[in-house]
Formats: sequence, C-alpha cells, structure tokens
Amino acid sequence: MTELSATQQTGLRERKKARTRASIREHALRLFREQGYQATTVEQIAAAAEVSPSTFFRYFPTKEDVVLQDDMDVRMFEALGRQPSGMAPIPAIRAAMREALATLTPADWEQLRETTTMTMTVPEVRARSLDEFMRTIQAMSEVLAKRAGRRPDDVAVRTLVGAVFGVITAISVPYTEWSMGEIGEDWFRRIDEGLALLEAGLPL
Repeated sequence: MTELSATQQTGLRERKKARTRASIREHALRLFREQGYQATTVEQIAAAAEVSPSTFFRYFPTKEDVVLQDDMDVRMFEALGRQPSGMAPIPAIRAAMREALATLTPADWEQLRETTTMTMTVPEVRARSLDEFMRTIQAMSEVLAKRAGRRPDDVAVRTLVGAVFGVITAISVPYTEWSMGEIGEDWFRRIDEGLALLEAGLPL
C-alpha cells in the first residue's frame, strides 16, 4: 500500500467513525426528547443507530457521555493547534474559541442548548459532568504543554489552564443555572471578555 493510499484509508476510517459517533448521539438525543432520559436505554439507542451496544460503548463510555461529549472541545483544540506558535497562550485560546464558534450551525447551537439544559437538570448527567470537566482540563493542558514545549503536569501549564477554566466556570454559572435556554453567542462573548481581563492581569 502506498503512503498516499494509506493516508486515504486512514481518512476514510476517521470520517466513518465521526459519522457513527454523530449518528449515535443524534438518535440518543431524539430518544431522550421523546421518552425521557431515564426511560431510554443504551440498547434502544444502539438499535436506533443500527450499531451494537458494544459499539456504543466504544464511542461513549457511559450513557451520560452521550450528552456531555460533543465535538466543541475537539473543534476548539484543533483550532488552538493551528494558532501561530509565537502567540501567547491566552490570545491563542481566544482566537481558537472564535474560530471554533464560527463553525457552529443553528442546529449545533440548538443541540448545545439542549445538552446544557440536560446537564443541569438530569442528576445522572450532572454527576458525571465533573469527570468530563476534568477530562477537558487535561486535554487543554496537553495542547498548551505541546505549544510551550513543557509537560502537561507542569505547574505553570496547570495554573494557566486552571485560570482559564475558572473564567469559563464563573461566566457560565448564570447562564447554566438561570437561563439555560439562552445559551448562545452572548455566553461566549462574555467568556471572551473574561479571558481578555485575565490576559490584562485582572484589572478591577
């Protein structure tokens, strides 16, 4: 197999995996809307997506992860990896966030609002969300560490990531707890403002 054909085969496999993942998630969210989260089983989701339960678990470790694991962080971290190597971390994060947001369709926004509401109102999903939060923190640590030529557990890397997620969490609380249906561009605009303040040394 030539190098080109091997690359093409890898690309085809990745696209197929992405389609399967998206299909599982789409059918899961539909079933949650139709019959409720608790009443929906993994077996029902797998059947609707025409995959086996074992395939479901290859893509999502738990039923809660179907709600929590969207591809927003994937878009964000891929965009972060494309930022110029000489750009400071926080400006790079802000630029990556804007780039990722530009790819969202109206359907993506609606799904984001739906899953955010479920995260706050379904006890099982809310309990699992801490694990997903920690996974996302680790993923950002790895991306920023690679940019800086450091280890993901470097104190400076972890401190920066903690500060960034502190901003995101503090800005997000009013939206997720008080006006979940209003998640949209204003939410991210305020996060960007918070990151700009962090970049400026937190003037108050």
